[in-house]
Parts: sequence; C-alpha cells; structure tokens
Amino acid sequence: MEIQKLNPTIVYVLAILGLLCCCFGGLGFILAGIAFIMANSKLNAVKANPENYDPASVKSMNTAKIIALVILIINILYLVKTIYTISTVGWDAIMEQSQTIIEQWQNK
Repeated sequence: MEIQKLNPTIVYVLAILGLLCCCFGGLGFILAGIAFIMANSKLNAVKANPENYDPASVKSMNTAKIIALVILIINILYLVKTIYTISTVGWDAIMEQSQTIIEQWQNK
C-alpha cells in the first residue's frame, strides 16, 4: 500500500484566520475550533493505521493541531473577557468609549 501524506495547510490557514478574528470579540473560536477538529480527526485516522502515513506529515499535523488548540484557547479566553465586560460595564458604556477613541483619533 502507498504511504499517504497529511496536508496540514488548511488547518494552519483556519487557525491563523481564527487568530485574526480574535479581534472581533473572540469570534475566531469558530475557525480555530474547526481547524482543531479537522486536525484531530485526521490524527485519529492515523492512529487506526499508522503504517499507512508518512511520519513527517503526521508530525506536522500534530504541530498544526497544537497551534489550533492554542489559538482556540486564546479566542475562548477573549470571548469570556468580552462577555464579562459587556455584562459588568454594559454595551452603552463600551460604545461611548469606542466613540471617544474614534473622535480622538480623527482629531489628530
């Protein structure tokens, strides 16, 4: 049987996009979660038949899984912080603060 190679590129792309989407209140957890699930499912397929896969590509997929997990944790923490801030300070106060920052930036 031919040795198969895993391609972690899509996992890396989704994880990095998830990190960039962290700026939107932690909503990047969606992309990072998809990346983690994809990497995990491919690695589970490797566990079933490890002799059919290239060890170097398995190692790179493992690295992609770890990166996706770290970005997922960052996004979840930021999402929790955003929810906490909205619940304690209030949405109106956050919008006023944002408006003040925008006005200060425009006046420079």
